[in-house]
Amino acid sequence: MDYRLLGLILSFLFNGTKVLAGYPIWWSLALGQQYSSLGSQPILCGSIPGLVPKQLRFCRNYIEIMPSVAEGVKLGIQECQHQFRGRRWNCTTIDDSLAIFGPVLDKATRESAFVHAIASAGVAFAVTRSCAEGTSTICGCDSHHKGPPGDGWKWGGCSEDADFGVLVSREFADARENRPDARSAMNRHNNEAGRTTILDHMHLKCKCHGLSGSCEVKTCWWAQPDFRAIGDYLKDKYDSASEMVVEKHRESRGWVETLRAKYALFKPPTERDLVYYENSPNFCEPNPETGSFGTRDRTCNVTSHGIDGCDLLCCGRGHNTRTEKRKEKCHCIFHWCCYVSCQECTRVYDVHTCK
Repeated sequence: MDYRLLGLILSFLFNGTKVLAGYPIWWSLALGQQYSSLGSQPILCGSIPGLVPKQLRFCRNYIEIMPSVAEGVKLGIQECQHQFRGRRWNCTTIDDSLAIFGPVLDKATRESAFVHAIASAGVAFAVTRSCAEGTSTICGCDSHHKGPPGDGWKWGGCSEDADFGVLVSREFADARENRPDARSAMNRHNNEAGRTTILDHMHLKCKCHGLSGSCEVKTCWWAQPDFRAIGDYLKDKYDSASEMVVEKHRESRGWVETLRAKYALFKPPTERDLVYYENSPNFCEPNPETGSFGTRDRTCNVTSHGIDGCDLLCCGRGHNTRTEKRKEKCHCIFHWCCYVSCQECTRVYDVHTCK
């Protein structure tokens, strides 16, 4: 994927403004709170700078689903921030910048691998869901999941066409990853790993019909999981990502870079694993060159021995503790019928932040 592209498209989708060329890498998305909902500006594919011919054709042919593409990217970024909320790098974004992650994704690190995978999965997920909801005339339900029913159920509802969503993500997001270098090879691999996760997690979803939920008839359809399950799975893949080395080969078209597993004793990565070939910074201290914001003033968990604990998250610098008073609902009572009344209580909490 090319982060430059979606930043430009999102600007058109959300606020219709013109953006200058000279942008950084692709998932550099102009996502901020001002983009909390899709705008109503018309999308003029030919007016978006930086599109390669294949992407331009795609935009024109599938213009109805371009808002879903943008929504999928935003979904991926939000999931990234959830998964890394207790890590030294917490998927921090920068307001008012196309390079919303800063220089962090310039390197071929684990973090880059995860962001490519989760955003690619997000695009496939959002497009698939949009098609099933009938928001586009060029796609719809998956017609393949029909025929003989299972034991005690029959096909019904609208099966989600994840194959179409994956196709959209692959055709659009991978269009720029055609260079014969190692970074393109890495991006293509991680993009596909994210999309494959969607397909692997498809499952039957059923609904009972009958008096008082007697389930005399049960209809089922093929459905995507909650996107949180995709995020959890890819986070595990981040933790076990395979380190690679770059190899150069002479071919008829010139020098081509490929990736090979660095450690021969380990099981080689499959198409479902994430890969990287550059080490991550430790993200302990602010560093404009690496995009690290450091961990000073981050909230830490004083009882945890994991990476979210005050020892590791604060990088050995120690932590400060302060008390906070919070107003909360308490002593709630259910009244028949049908409302709940609560009192308001003030509770005191200890808050621990990194020095």
